[in-house]
Amino acid sequence: MARYLTPSKIGLLALIQLYTDLMVPTSATIPILSFIVARLLPFQPPTEKPLGSLSNDQSSLILIEDFQKLTIVHSSGIPGRTIWDLFLKKLWDINSFDALHGLFDDLSMVLVKTREEHLRDLEQGLAPPPEHMILLSRNSPLGTFVRRVQLEFTRVQFHDSMTLWNSFVQYRKPTLGLWRKRNPTAGPMSFDTNLQSEGLTWEDALTCVLYGTEEGRTSSTSDGFVSTSETEKLLEFQVEKMQKIGHRMPEGIKGWLSALLRDKGTVPSLLHYVRFLDAWRAGDYPTSFDNLHRYFDYTMHNHDRTFYQYALLNLAFLQADFGCYVEAVAAMQETISTARENKDMACLNFSLSWLYHFGKAHPVEMEGTGTRGTLGLEREDLAFLRTKAKEASMWSLWSTSLLSEAKLGLSSGDSVPIAFENILRGSHLNITKSLANVMGSQMLLQSSLWSRLGVTHLAWSFTEVFLQCYAEPSPLEDILKCMCRSAYIMTEKGHYEAARARMDEVERDWLRALRLNQYWAVFCGILKLKRELRRNNLNVADRLLLQLLSQPSPDPEVSYEISILQIELLIRRSSYAEGLSKLDNIATSLKEANGDIDHRVHLLTLKAIMLHKCGRPEKGFSVAVRAASIALRARLLPSLWEAIGAVANILLQLKDFAAAGKLASAIMPQVLEYENSALSAYMYSILVDAHMGLAGAVKRGSSKRKECLTKASEFIDNAFAEFSHIKDIQGQCDMMAKKATIMHLVGDLVLANDYAAKYLDLKRQRGE
Repeated sequence: MARYLTPSKIGLLALIQLYTDLMVPTSATIPILSFIVARLLPFQPPTEKPLGSLSNDQSSLILIEDFQKLTIVHSSGIPGRTIWDLFLKKLWDINSFDALHGLFDDLSMVLVKTREEHLRDLEQGLAPPPEHMILLSRNSPLGTFVRRVQLEFTRVQFHDSMTLWNSFVQYRKPTLGLWRKRNPTAGPMSFDTNLQSEGLTWEDALTCVLYGTEEGRTSSTSDGFVSTSETEKLLEFQVEKMQKIGHRMPEGIKGWLSALLRDKGTVPSLLHYVRFLDAWRAGDYPTSFDNLHRYFDYTMHNHDRTFYQYALLNLAFLQADFGCYVEAVAAMQETISTARENKDMACLNFSLSWLYHFGKAHPVEMEGTGTRGTLGLEREDLAFLRTKAKEASMWSLWSTSLLSEAKLGLSSGDSVPIAFENILRGSHLNITKSLANVMGSQMLLQSSLWSRLGVTHLAWSFTEVFLQCYAEPSPLEDILKCMCRSAYIMTEKGHYEAARARMDEVERDWLRALRLNQYWAVFCGILKLKRELRRNNLNVADRLLLQLLSQPSPDPEVSYEISILQIELLIRRSSYAEGLSKLDNIATSLKEANGDIDHRVHLLTLKAIMLHKCGRPEKGFSVAVRAASIALRARLLPSLWEAIGAVANILLQLKDFAAAGKLASAIMPQVLEYENSALSAYMYSILVDAHMGLAGAVKRGSSKRKECLTKASEFIDNAFAEFSHIKDIQGQCDMMAKKATIMHLVGDLVLANDYAAKYLDLKRQRGE
């Protein structure tokens, strides 16, 4: 494999010579020069292309068909001839190994001569270049390319130059038929004028010695189509995509690389790193560990300890992803020490940021390391990271630190305006510095913030804006989390089919990465479990829960959601003692880890509900009031409404129907704006019971009693509609039973029997 020279670069030289010979008309100058320069400037593929795809307009590997498409539509400076005709003649004029040498020797003629070269030409009596030629500046993109090509050819060894010639012959071979139409004397041996003049064929011994057999030439020379430089560019491109986006190497690229590097004595060291990333994403721990050591063994051999901290950094990532948390923390701490020793501030700041976020996700594993601290220390850590990131102009880390401060403030119940301020500062930084890969974290945090404030339509809108406008350059993990968040919001509204369709939008190629596959599978299981719980299919829910608990937790938020669903299943089975024990364990772990205050308030509300169902309403009342007080102070409006609902439900059991009705009526408009069908149905059912209790406290036949029963009937219809949205069979049964009771009280026995029949139908659907 040549280091730089390839047949496609000879084609570019032919185009450049046509341009300098004034064979390219003015109308074709811009397309021709744009085509050439696009292959010579640094390798920067556009972001709108599919992941892992390398089309010919992005790569320096140019097919002969690309030259044809470019030049055949443009006429040349010679009447009746296109640029493609002249380009084809240029290629076939290189009809011997000596002509190839002549091509590179004559390249100096297209460059502007230096002062020393002018003086030397005058001394030797050489004629100046023709005035009708375009001379290239030596420092222009075209001039730099010509100089480098000429230098590389003078440095190439004889064997490599022969490989280049054979590759060029094979590269040019598809145009033989077109060349014969323009030059009838051309034959199958026209690629080498020496063989043609001697009348030799493929059966002659000399031809076989020089070029081998005709059948074996393709496999023996195809490796010359791609240079080492181009291979390294491809590997760098794959590394960039795999690190930024988080996907695995496409199978087509992987097969092409394997075929290209097969039977080669040496391979680029970066290939080991690409294989490490691919095996890491695939969940192959031994292979990824082996390739990581191979790559950094080569790197350390060439650069001493310069890259040692990056070897440790990658090792920490690898250990953390495969659940070896103690080893990951140890490797990261050594990374910090080495980066500080080498004064690598970028690596040091990034390592500190990673260690902070790792401690938030896995607080138990950080207990024995001495790095886990209190809330005040966490704020100091983030302030330090923000300052250092600003000093080092690490914009991405600066933005991440601002978003982390906002998230920390929300999880600890601090001021919501301060959280908004940090998010807006991070958003301003993302926009001004074009940090497209951080937009996913920002949008997800904004969606979470609006959910805490009870504005569901804005929370959903942020997920849609991200998926429509910012998904292309963002990491796949952020895209998947955003799609899961959107599906979860749809599920809370009862749109199960839309939520399933949203989860099915995930591309199958993304799921080749083990971490993304696990996250997607677990979240799909959570959505199914919620649906089966509401349908009261408890046996199916048991099996789904068992599968979810057997899977490794991909995220603390997901782990918490699974625990809550487990408690809800125990409540539906009336296993309150076991549910309270499970709830206390979760609450203890959240308190030790300084967990999210929203989660802790939700647990208090669930505890109040279970205490109420256990027949201990007084204790449940104090717990519910405490949850409401914390939620109000932290501006957790949905949690506040749930806690107020729990208080109202306990008041119903204590027969304080008027107070329960006032509480439920006060928050009902905001609950409806929240667009959570389960919470809306729960509050409507409280209003039903409150008005039924008020009706029972007045005289039979009075207008007040009739008014309360009418309102109760309306609220039953509303509650039944909300329960129907989420397919909650138990809630629908309860509403039909209450509706039948009201009809009996008002004396409408026909309707009472109809509602009783609907109740029995629903019970049969429930499997009872």
